[in-house]
Parts: sequence; structure tokens; C-alpha cells
Amino acid sequence: MQRQGSIGGNAAIRIRVTGGVLLATHLALVAWLMLRPLDVPWVTPPNLRPLAGIRADLALGWPGAARPLGEGLGLLAPLGVLLPAAHGRLTVSPLASLLRTAAAGALISLGIALLQTGVPGRVVDVDSLLLNTAGVVLAHLAVVPAGRSWLRRRAEREPAAAAGPAVSITEELSQGRTPTIPRVGIAP
Repeated sequence: MQRQGSIGGNAAIRIRVTGGVLLATHLALVAWLMLRPLDVPWVTPPNLRPLAGIRADLALGWPGAARPLGEGLGLLAPLGVLLPAAHGRLTVSPLASLLRTAAAGALISLGIALLQTGVPGRVVDVDSLLLNTAGVVLAHLAVVPAGRSWLRRRAEREPAAAAGPAVSITEELSQGRTPTIPRVGIAP
């Protein structure tokens, strides 16, 4: 049985499997980048005050602030697209999808920050959690609504194209073709 609001047929399976594989690959890459020990002569204290590190980066000026802020926004940004792709639903509330994706991104970022406490040379930075979550939200808003809309339009066109010309059962029997029953949807 097909879940209500999910993509139909083989396309759903392909999108979900591709999204799941890319999601696992991205998370493995992030874990490798963020949980490797650093060989540094000294370690800065943890930043537990929200926006303090962002303000310090912005005080450096535009070229100096662009790299750390861009890295924070871009690290988990692909999750904003990959999480909904792995879920594979077309007819879902845009707000619910955004909130679910943002919460998952925040929890993954928090998990990485907590795991970093045991890695030599890594410290906790609450601003990285904020920037990572903002990157997930921005990527979701930029791609997912338009992608779902395109997939919904495509799914609406496919059944009409697959139905072909209208032929009566008597014409099919006289031509020797086997009559088929059109697909029946499940009532709510």
C-alpha cells in the first residue's frame, strides 16, 4: 500500500534511495571533517554565549568574516534538501516540513558539538549550532518548495499521458487487446 501523499511508483523509490544514500554519505563526510583530532599548540575556550563568535567574526570585516560564516552555514546545508528527499513525500505542509527539517538539522549539529567535546583540539561553539541550523533552513527554503511543486506537476501529467487514448472495451476485444482496469485510488 502506498502512503498518502507520497510520490508514486518507481520514482518514489529512486528518490528515497538516492536521498538516503546521499544523506549517509554527507553525514559521514561531516563526521570525518568535524570529529578528527586537531594538532594545535593551544585551544580556545568554548563559546557558550550565543552570537558572540558571529559578532567577533563580523568585527574582522567582510573578507575576514565571509569564510567562517560561510563554513558554518554551508556545513550542514545539504541536509535541508537531503532530509526531505529521504522522506519522499510531496503533499506535506510546507511549514511542517520546514520545522521538521530545521529540528533534525539542529539536533544533528548539537550531536556533533557534543561529540567534539571528547576530541582533542576541538571545542564547543554555540554559534556553529546556530549557523548550521540556519544553513539547513536556508537550503530547505531555496530548493524544497520549488522541487516539490515541480514533482507534483510532473506526477499529475504522467497518469494522463499513461492513460492513452480512450478506447471502449468492445473495441479492445475486437482488436484482440486485453482489457485493463484503470488504477483505482484508495479512499480516505
